[in-house]
Amino acid sequence: MKTYNIFISHSWTYSNIYYKLIEFLDNAKYFSYNNHSIPIHDPIHTNGTDKQLYEAIYNRILGCHIVLIPTGVYSTHSKWINKEIKIAKKGYNIGPKPIIGVNPWGQRNISSIVENNADIIVGWNSNSIVDAIRQYSL
Repeated sequence: MKTYNIFISHSWTYSNIYYKLIEFLDNAKYFSYNNHSIPIHDPIHTNGTDKQLYEAIYNRILGCHIVLIPTGVYSTHSKWINKEIKIAKKGYNIGPKPIIGVNPWGQRNISSIVENNADIIVGWNSNSIVDAIRQYSL
């Protein structure tokens, strides 16, 4: 069974979405992954400079098979989520990282930034997310 390296983009203001995505992945059957996201308890998140946080995000995305980004409209206005999208789309020796947009339950408005950059938009359930990870991962 392949273990997927995943970067989950998030805003700590909307951390409930992040933690629900983690729960989906943790509870998926026959699925193994490593979470390469920047955790809230990471000192770079609270005490580092913008440059240090950018480098940490860059290095974590570099080692990933795929990037997950919630489609909430807050993503359009998030400085860091926009930078994460640019890092993922920038490309590396093996090309850009695939992006899966995950539409939270009941979400009616979708971020145009995520919609325009995602390889696929999936629903708010474990099967859809895991199937897309398996299909689109490098």
